Amino acid sequence: MSTGEAPSSPSWQVRLRYLIRRALPRVSLERRAEVQVQLRESSRPDFSFFLLVVLSSGIATLGLLTDSVAVIIGAMLVAPLMSPIIGLGLASLTGDGRLLRDAASALLRGAVLAILISTALTWIETLLPFVVFQGQNLPGEVMARVRPSPLDLAVALFGGLAAAFALVMPNISAALPGVAIATALMPPLCTVGIGVAMGNWSVAGGASLLFLTNAVTIAFASTLVFFSLGFTPRYRENSRRVPRSLLISAMLTFLLLVPLTYYTVQFVRQATQDRLISEVVNEKVRGMESVDLVGLQTDRQENTLRLDITVRTTRPLLYEDSLRLQEEIGSGLQAAGVLNSIEKVQVAVNQVLTARLDPLVPPTLTSTPTATQTFTPGPSPTSSPTPTSTATHTTTPTLTQTPTQTPTDKPTPTPNPNPNPNPSSNPLRRPPLARTAAPVKAPPIKLPPPPPVRSGPAKPAGPAPRPPGRRAARPRAVTPPG
Repeated sequence: MSTGEAPSSPSWQVRLRYLIRRALPRVSLERRAEVQVQLRESSRPDFSFFLLVVLSSGIATLGLLTDSVAVIIGAMLVAPLMSPIIGLGLASLTGDGRLLRDAASALLRGAVLAILISTALTWIETLLPFVVFQGQNLPGEVMARVRPSPLDLAVALFGGLAAAFALVMPNISAALPGVAIATALMPPLCTVGIGVAMGNWSVAGGASLLFLTNAVTIAFASTLVFFSLGFTPRYRENSRRVPRSLLISAMLTFLLLVPLTYYTVQFVRQATQDRLISEVVNEKVRGMESVDLVGLQTDRQENTLRLDITVRTTRPLLYEDSLRLQEEIGSGLQAAGVLNSIEKVQVAVNQVLTARLDPLVPPTLTSTPTATQTFTPGPSPTSSPTPTSTATHTTTPTLTQTPTQTPTDKPTPTPNPNPNPNPSSNPLRRPPLARTAAPVKAPPIKLPPPPPVRSGPAKPAGPAPRPPGRRAARPRAVTPPG
């Protein structure tokens, strides 16, 4: 029995799926099975997988610390984390439980191992003098991975689409290395380890968000590609409903837009304020005579904005110049909306004195008063000899004449300087006493050296020799008494 009702038109979902299936090349069942087996082998957490993780994390960490782009690209090519992420997308679509377990285990364990290796290498590097960090100034390649934005999500989305499509199509598999470079997975993990080793949790948090964004977005993109190419279970091949796993991955991807948008807004706001500060400082410094801006560093602390300005000048700046510059910069920042009424600015000026030399402009001779020393004749000092007694040590004994008082039997006449022979005519002079022994200076007596002692028998002692010029005393006869 015919009802005569017209068949209903297909829904927009069916039409969209039909258009996609017609635009994309058809994939045979044998190729689908090969891709699934290939992902099972590459997503298995075996020794080869962890060895590649160790090697790639070491290369990426050293490349980040040395700020070398070429070394980081080499680590991206070695990193094996792309296969487990694509395997998660295929397993969530086809319901392959074994592939889902292996891929999830390999991804989690590989990420933890990469963070640990990066932390250890960074800690060892801080003990060695090869790479020296000035305070908290990290290399540029590290800082480039701590502020993810929605642009990073878009890069991961396009990279995941290209990776999944190149994996399914064997004739374009050569594009996989380029995809691995575009969707960097190992450098963000190593950046997390660097932040942990240095105690910089803002670096670790930003890099963790970047890795999570790349992983979730690549998994969603691969799921979308596999669904479009017909990778569905047999019992759902003719189903018109979108798989739940695809909806869940899409929802997680869009949820990541919330923190990424927040970070992007903060970054844009900070960049705008830095640009306004730079413009105001440039304007105020140009207003000073013979002063050029060389460098500017900003630091915000609660309600205070600290500016460290380095200028090049041909004249030394005074304290009043820095005070006036601080007031002008503060008023300019408040007018630009960078500072409110509560916040204040502090300026520190570092001046570099220079001299401008132009080969086209010859130097001009300028008379400069110079103090010159001129000789003026005047009284000349006269050298006068001044006797100076100097004690000199003499090692040779010196004979000194010593006066000796010797009594004499005859009076010694004393010479009188007065020509008057009468002694009474000089009342101040006393007459000499008669028979007075005057001291006479006798010359020192030099004793002859003793005769040498001769060996032999001793001679009998004879009478003592009498002195010359003196007769021997005659013996007197002694008459006995009575």
